[in-house]
Amino acid sequence: MTASNAEHPSHEGLDGPALLKALLEDKHVRPIESVDELAGEGIFDTDEELGEFLSWVSAERKAHLA
Repeated sequence: MTASNAEHPSHEGLDGPALLKALLEDKHVRPIESVDELAGEGIFDTDEELGEFLSWVSAERKAHLA
C-alpha cells in the first residue's frame, strides 16, 4: 500500500537544519525535557533481574574499553 503525497509532504529543496526541523514537525516529536520521561515501571519483574541487567551492562562496558 502506498501513501499519497498529502500524507507525506515534500521536503524537496530542504537541507540540513531546515530539513531536520520539517521532519520533526511532521512527526510531532519534541525533545526530552527530563530523564524521568525515560523511566518505565515494570520493565524488570524483580530487583534480582534488575541487578543481573546492571551487572551485565557493567561487564560489557569494561570488556569494550580500549
